Amino acid sequence: MKKIRLFTPGPTMVPEEVMLEMARPMEHHRTGIYKEWVKEAHGLLQYLFQTKAMCVTMAGSGTAAAEAAIVGCCPTGHKALVVDNGKFAERWVKVCAAFGIANTRLPIEWGRGAKAADISKAMDADPKIDTIIIVHSETSTTALSDIAGIGRLTRDRGALLIVDGITAVGAIPCKMDEWGVDAYITGSQKALMLPPGLAFVAVSDRAWERIESGKTPTLYNDLKAYRKSLAEWDVPYTPPVTLVRGLLCVLRGIKERGLESVWAETTLLARATRAAAEAMGLKLFAADPVDSVTAVVVPTGVEEGALRKTMRSKYGFQIAGGQGELKGKIIRFSHMGYVDAFDTLGVLAALEMTLIGQGFKLAPGAGVAAAQKVFAEAMK
Repeated sequence: MKKIRLFTPGPTMVPEEVMLEMARPMEHHRTGIYKEWVKEAHGLLQYLFQTKAMCVTMAGSGTAAAEAAIVGCCPTGHKALVVDNGKFAERWVKVCAAFGIANTRLPIEWGRGAKAADISKAMDADPKIDTIIIVHSETSTTALSDIAGIGRLTRDRGALLIVDGITAVGAIPCKMDEWGVDAYITGSQKALMLPPGLAFVAVSDRAWERIESGKTPTLYNDLKAYRKSLAEWDVPYTPPVTLVRGLLCVLRGIKERGLESVWAETTLLARATRAAAEAMGLKLFAADPVDSVTAVVVPTGVEEGALRKTMRSKYGFQIAGGQGELKGKIIRFSHMGYVDAFDTLGVLAALEMTLIGQGFKLAPGAGVAAAQKVFAEAMK
């Protein structure tokens, strides 16, 4: 049986100790034991999001939490600005359309992140905008938006800021309270090193005021129901108990290690991967690259689908391709969660061998050597 190493930006690899924890006997969720889990997880999630705000855990993917936040924070009478700079940003435009939420779409070139100046210009053009919806780390393009700068702007203008941090939270700096974010979202299968199935949203007091001010046109994704249950460390609907057990294992580990150390390692893996790509003669895609995921342009003469298939079937490395208008044009490598320098050297070696096998001209070991140099300098 071939060992498969996931370098996809979700799902990511799950540590053995987490899988073993989730394999322990089932607990019932309407018990004091489970309430203690919820209470502990809540405090650890506050550390993860760097906030004093309420942190809601839901069954579902990150999309469930994002939908809950968008629908709750945009009742009738409010208008959203949706920054559209990638495949996942497009999804939040679709959520607004599905629920009849008044919105203005702000298109930004794929590969570029949003800056405060982009948001300011759009708000100047439409004074009715009072909510900003944006992706921190656009997974499909690997572009980073300036959430700290945008947060200062939205606070100054009295607008709510909803941030999709699905490939940001737990991988790169995310400072909810310091930056002025009102709803921060993530999912279990990214930097949290869990299987898919849990979604999280941290909700500020300002956001709760908006949520409580209107009627929520949804049942299962109604944040009011979760807030009511959390008052007693409970949940409104049946949770994925084993995933919550695994979550505690992961969050305890992150707290023990320290977020700053996690952020620094993510950056190191990204730096090494980019140095390797350049040494191989490959072009990086994003103009504003994020450290949690790296995108590389597929060179002329190389077939993207065949490249990814060979890397999995022959070498045991699963990487991601492009999405939407980038399908067949880029390949993506995750730096989140349960990966380290030696996993990264392995995937880079597999990439070199696969490219050479497709006729791409490069000196064997060039990329690996460049990455090794980055790692060696950092580990002195």
